[in-house]
Amino acid sequence: MIPQMLHLALMHVAQAATPPSLSALPKPNTGSELKTVLEIVFSIIGAISLLVIVLAGFTYITSQGDPGKVSQAKNAIIYASAGLAVSILAVSIVGFVIGHV
Repeated sequence: MIPQMLHLALMHVAQAATPPSLSALPKPNTGSELKTVLEIVFSIIGAISLLVIVLAGFTYITSQGDPGKVSQAKNAIIYASAGLAVSILAVSIVGFVIGHV
């Protein structure tokens, strides 16, 4: 009688300790929300870079040969172009990494 009860108790414990099947587990987040947020952020950065390039071009055109303004406008165009390049690369990298996760 006792071995049968012990056997039934062990079977009950073993069934309770069995992990759920893999199909019952929730699927991991693919990162689509993160990708969307980062794309929006990098798009805003790209738009700001383009705006700075346009404003620096306007400053360059209206500088009337003033070396200080010309230098300032050239530096702004260079830095904004670098920011635009970084923004484009960042969107590409995020898309690649999240797309392969």
